[in-house]
Amino acid sequence: MASSDHVEKVLIIGSGPAGYTAALYTSRANLEPLMIDGGPGFGQTMQGQGGQLTITTEVENYPGFPEGVMGPELMVKMREQVARFGTRFVEDMATRIDFSQRPFKVWVNDDMYRAETVIVATGAAAKWIGLDAEKPVWEGGLGGAGVSACATCDGALPAFRNKDLIVVGGGDTAVEEAMYLTHFASSVAIVHRRDALRASKIMQKRAFDNPKIEMVWNSRIAEIHDPAAKRVSAVTLEDTVTGARTVRATSGVFIAIGHRPNSDLFKGILDMDENGYLTTHHEVRTNIPGVFACGDVQDHEYRQAVTAAGSGCAAAIQAERLLAAEEAGAEVTW
Repeated sequence: MASSDHVEKVLIIGSGPAGYTAALYTSRANLEPLMIDGGPGFGQTMQGQGGQLTITTEVENYPGFPEGVMGPELMVKMREQVARFGTRFVEDMATRIDFSQRPFKVWVNDDMYRAETVIVATGAAAKWIGLDAEKPVWEGGLGGAGVSACATCDGALPAFRNKDLIVVGGGDTAVEEAMYLTHFASSVAIVHRRDALRASKIMQKRAFDNPKIEMVWNSRIAEIHDPAAKRVSAVTLEDTVTGARTVRATSGVFIAIGHRPNSDLFKGILDMDENGYLTTHHEVRTNIPGVFACGDVQDHEYRQAVTAAGSGCAAAIQAERLLAAEEAGAEVTW
């Protein structure tokens, strides 16, 4: 049972690049952060320790790794680094919070922790179609090679270069993913359940004008072939109007039907937009003084490991400055 007598200076909810970077900066500032890291993960809807990078393969766009690095390996290195400087871990998920007054209260089941400042870094999770073929990816294994929820992360990998690929979705994200993939692929088919895209007009025009992009209307993916062999060879498409099924060869499937921020714990407490992303001012400050938010739980635009790390740094520095100002008796504005 965690003691409710001790008050942490900094408590971090969530891990991943944002949480680990926040831990790195606060631990090096001798603030002795406590991280509630999310535990081992909960499959399709939410990742635990390390966040979304634990379900990626090779990461080639994180600075400092000229040969690339496997996503899970990068998260292990970050964790080891923050542990070296004294970050402590609760290997579970936060289950309840009380931010009505300071010190703030955070529960993990029956254990309560108190803290002067809280950094929220719970991340986001990609929405999936729900096929069994996706399970090796969102359950944290690497057996789902050829299936991805991030073209920016995986699209430039050798497995997808000069190949015929598929993007699933009809919004701006799907079109952006398809446009990005055209830099590497032979062709990209956008598979959409309806007969018109939901993307903005300018994005639609870009897709229609790109000779490498093909629209596959009124279709959904009913089956992805050969993920057990750690590759994708084809998909079975089902016509959403007639129900007819056809098999289409492809070397990769990119799911682009959106992300869901892991913000349910904070509903009615922290301000968020209509999609559940936490809203912040001064980069990482929430509506509650002393509570900061960083990474994908408040970033619906970039959603990259490096930008998450940057916002984790900002949250840590702002938390440190807030605590220092309060200790000095200075007037603090939020």
